[in-house]
Amino acid sequence: MSEPRSESVPNQRSANSVDGHVGSRVRLRRLELGLSQEKLAEQLGITFQQVQKYERGTNRIGASRLHQIAIVLQAPITYFFEGATDAGISRVNDAAPLTQALSDPATVRLVRAFANISDPQLKQKAVGIIEAIAETPTPKNGTDG
Repeated sequence: MSEPRSESVPNQRSANSVDGHVGSRVRLRRLELGLSQEKLAEQLGITFQQVQKYERGTNRIGASRLHQIAIVLQAPITYFFEGATDAGISRVNDAAPLTQALSDPATVRLVRAFANISDPQLKQKAVGIIEAIAETPTPKNGTDG
């Protein structure tokens, strides 16, 4: 007979915040390469709905599948864990704003356009421009100051 599970031990089959982080990194890398969910799914031999579930962190990505994803997305396995912390399991991590931003179609367009810039100096200038715009205070309630 198996021993009863402790209440403090999470269900090993259910997704958690690390799965969400890994999924958001899969999405980020896919967008960097300009791949659609359908194209990634086709290369992995799965449905695009499964890719959606992985990217949302709804479904866990097994080790062999993550290895396959890393090959298709031309990234080391460690890439998908960058920015995750041990404490990330129990709290929101720094990837949350990135995940939220990637749900905005304008962000996706920006990432795709940026990925098409081949000149590193132009990329740095583009980053500088975007950062300057982001730091510019916006008028409140339609007033000029």
